[in-house]
Amino acid sequence: QLQNKILILTICAAGIGGTFQYGYNISIINAPASYIQVFMNTTWLERMGVPLESNMVLLLWSFTVSAYPLGGLTGAVAAGPMAIMLGRKMSLLLNNGFVIIAAALSGCSRMAKSFEMIMLSRFFTGVNAGVSMNIQPMYLAESAPKKLRGAVALTSASFTALGLVLGQVVGLRELLGGEESWPFLLASNVVPALIQLTALPWFPESPRYLLIDRGDKESCISALQKLRGTSDLSAELEEMLAEQAAVKGQRAKNPLELFQNPGLRWQLVSIVVLSSAMQLCGNDSMYFYAAYVFQEAGIPEDKIPYVVIGTGSCELITSVTCNMIIDYAGRRPLLLGGYIFMAAWAIVFMVALSQQTQISWMPYLSMACIFAYILSFGIGPAGVTGVLPTEVFDQMSRPAAYMICGSLLWFNLFLVGTAFPFIVKSLAHFCYIPFLVVCVCTALYVWFFLPETKGKSFLEISEEFRKRNFKAKTRGGFYKGPEEIKTTPL
Repeated sequence: QLQNKILILTICAAGIGGTFQYGYNISIINAPASYIQVFMNTTWLERMGVPLESNMVLLLWSFTVSAYPLGGLTGAVAAGPMAIMLGRKMSLLLNNGFVIIAAALSGCSRMAKSFEMIMLSRFFTGVNAGVSMNIQPMYLAESAPKKLRGAVALTSASFTALGLVLGQVVGLRELLGGEESWPFLLASNVVPALIQLTALPWFPESPRYLLIDRGDKESCISALQKLRGTSDLSAELEEMLAEQAAVKGQRAKNPLELFQNPGLRWQLVSIVVLSSAMQLCGNDSMYFYAAYVFQEAGIPEDKIPYVVIGTGSCELITSVTCNMIIDYAGRRPLLLGGYIFMAAWAIVFMVALSQQTQISWMPYLSMACIFAYILSFGIGPAGVTGVLPTEVFDQMSRPAAYMICGSLLWFNLFLVGTAFPFIVKSLAHFCYIPFLVVCVCTALYVWFFLPETKGKSFLEISEEFRKRNFKAKTRGGFYKGPEEIKTTPL
């Protein structure tokens, strides 16, 4: 059907220059790490006449790596105002400007003999990822029909995983990961940006944004007709008009207003817990261990990059699987299952690491744990976390909610990246204890406090949270009655 094709093409056009870039840019920096460090040392030697000490090279490299989450945090904060003022689609289009600047800087860095250009390039790449991680799921969830909302919004996670795998593939020595070609590898992120700039203008803006934020009913109907074809739009339009009426007279909120509003208490707690857990659960740290574990399992060193591609492929396979089942299984079971399995595999992984040198088959168990942990993350937390802010907040609160989510995500990415080497140093084989605690606590929170949002309209979800937020006051009301009766003379 034509309308299904247009929705699929909209998802692809938004994804290729959106969350795809986040995954791609995380993985392409790994392959040329040693070459960039040599380039830093050589450049410094040419400038100053003396080489850099090894700890100074490491410090400059850590600045280069940490520029990415710093840019991501900046992008996450900028995403809210951009989504409100420019709209969802226009924000995604303009966001490609940051990648084009980044690609120009990194591509010319060796020619200009400037490693500072690489640092600046990573910052701009981070800004791009920070904006797209917030705006893409918002744009897609607002454009999708209710029965497909989870699956459509979850494609953001699939594109992240696809970017991760393609980044690992392009970073192989045979392609762009060699000593001569690393500037081209870092600049290759311009290709997805150009594809999005060519494709996305042909697709409609978010119908909800057009109606509720802009008050443009005609454009909203036109966008809906493009996305849904000639099917009956009256029920969906009625639902949107009810949402518009519910927020009539309100303006878009900022993050501080969300924290001050008692009617949004449980929504905020939920996204703070889940956004923090997504980075604090230790999934990214599994990639840190991958090369070491594969080496211990007897895989030749020159073959390890190919096996590491398998870890990225695991995340891609599970996020696509999650995509297919989210609107049948629901959000809670996927989150709950993901965190419970991750907790179980964390325990097995620590035991396997501690026995790595004693028992001959333990490296293979460690290897299995890495794949199982990443699979468990991909089946639930990786995708569902990005869908929830769209579902649990109304149109006026949604951009600010994504600003909070995105800021937490990038801050915690930076925190884990900085702290993990010290955790490994102090806890050795039991370094996964903090991540185990996070997984168990998050699973308990989901079990006791997070309602299911599958198949419900945005208004129905808001009503369910409203009951939770004001439950205490309602209970207080019930206790006043008997006191009054007691004082009534008989």
